[in-house]
Amino acid sequence: MMAFFKLLTQSLAILLIALLSACSSIPELEDNVEKPRVKLSSVYEEKAVTNQYDDPWEGFNRRMYYFNAKADEYVLLPIVAGYKAVTPDLVEKGISNFFKNLGEFPVFINAILQGKPSVASETLGRFAVNTTVGVLGLFDVATSIGLVEQNEDFGQTLGVWGVNPGPYLVLPLLGPSSLRDAAGTSIDMFALQVVIDELGMTAEEEMFLSLLGSINTRANLPFRYYASGSAFEYERFKVLYMKYREIQIAR
Repeated sequence: MMAFFKLLTQSLAILLIALLSACSSIPELEDNVEKPRVKLSSVYEEKAVTNQYDDPWEGFNRRMYYFNAKADEYVLLPIVAGYKAVTPDLVEKGISNFFKNLGEFPVFINAILQGKPSVASETLGRFAVNTTVGVLGLFDVATSIGLVEQNEDFGQTLGVWGVNPGPYLVLPLLGPSSLRDAAGTSIDMFALQVVIDELGMTAEEEMFLSLLGSINTRANLPFRYYASGSAFEYERFKVLYMKYREIQIAR
């Protein structure tokens, strides 16, 4: 069984590399393409909400946004559809609860670093209850007894410490971020790996767990690329993400 999942993981990696290669080529513009006739006013350039956030890597970010959309369409969503088709709803919910429970550890650490003792204690309580009574987190008993799920990450921690978000950045597969949040994500992933290491799993089992976690994450995200029908989806998504992060850090 593990050999099968290892083969599946390798195949997925090859597909993603192929997609990235296909999306990395520079498109050739036709010679007769007209230049824009209307020059935007300096007032628009200064006041437009889409220009309020630093995006010096826009060319790279747009290409990565397109790559993510194609990887989503041709790789991730078909895998998610197959996963949902063969996984009973009860099992799928248990898997989702399990990964949420693993994620409580980074939330707990970040709550402490942000000086939020009530959030930290509630998160620790959730982890303790769901790990024991909830059978390693397969059942979310904590929510039913009033322990609310929290959401803290190291990007938020850096923001609370006064670190500016820096330029907007679209990460491969992970999607919208900023320079600060990208650094925070790597720290959170390291913290999560510490928890996984405590499970005493083999390398193949950890690989399968990571793959399953990725599938579970995408299965629980309702977002679909280019579903808005807007020609300005990239700009709108950038603004929504950056505003959302500002609200998370300010609360």
